Amino acid sequence: MLISRNDLHNTNNDTGSSITIVIPAKNEAHNLTDLLPALIDSVPPETEIIVVDDGSTDSTVEVCGSYPQVRVHSHQYSLGNGAAVKAGARRGNGDILVFMDADGQHSPEYVQPLAAKIQEGYDMAVGARQMKDHASVGRIFANGFYNRLASWMTGYQIADLTSGFRAVRADKFRRFLYLLPNKFSYPTTSTMAFFRSGYSVVYIPIRVHPRGGKSHIRLLQDGLRFFVIILKIGALFSPMRLFLPISGSLFVMGACYYVYTYFSAGRFTNMSALLLIAAIITFLIGIVSEQISALHYKDTESYDAKTD
Repeated sequence: MLISRNDLHNTNNDTGSSITIVIPAKNEAHNLTDLLPALIDSVPPETEIIVVDDGSTDSTVEVCGSYPQVRVHSHQYSLGNGAAVKAGARRGNGDILVFMDADGQHSPEYVQPLAAKIQEGYDMAVGARQMKDHASVGRIFANGFYNRLASWMTGYQIADLTSGFRAVRADKFRRFLYLLPNKFSYPTTSTMAFFRSGYSVVYIPIRVHPRGGKSHIRLLQDGLRFFVIILKIGALFSPMRLFLPISGSLFVMGACYYVYTYFSAGRFTNMSALLLIAAIITFLIGIVSEQISALHYKDTESYDAKTD
């Protein structure tokens, strides 16, 4: 088991916590036909199950209506996977939110182990996929790159940045809803936000099944979006990890170029001045960003003080 732990905020076991399962779905009627009965059979009867229909044009709503245990919230048109997750998180009544995909990749057998980690005191439990479970070599490379980049940005080991199978403390997750994008990168944003806010995260190795139907994720376009989001969240919660290396690199280049032109031409060039000024400006932007991010930490500390 891979664990990255930063001071648990809840040391007592929350054995009485209620659970809400949120399943974003877009045109997943065929997969839900298999998933929902298996899910209902594997969780306690009091577990709340919410399917968020993200503007489906198939019989997704009708399939969900066949199961009285399932609540359905429908979007009039497709707003995106992240928007569906946020809608489910707002409407869930459970103390613990479990998010899973509707495409058949996530096995219901892992719902209870993930929720159990929250009951033990963790703030987020993520189902970490094995490398061989990724659909293609390109996705293996992309996920490995994102995991390493995000680990560096946050300072903690991240085993699976983009896994959508996770359990969270509902109250803490809702604090970051304003940060979550409406498309496919809510796992990326929520993971980094939890780490940088000092909340505890645990990873549980899971096996996933081949998805049913065609993926809605476009590897190149959405991969670039994931990369930008990692930088944005890193800049928001850990600015100097982003700006300091850039500033240092610009300063070194400017200094080296000055030394070169001084000995070769005996003068200080405009390019050297530009690089050194850019280094100073980047460093100052990083300092200002650190002051802004301190407001997020202040809000987190105030919230934890009220709930402890």
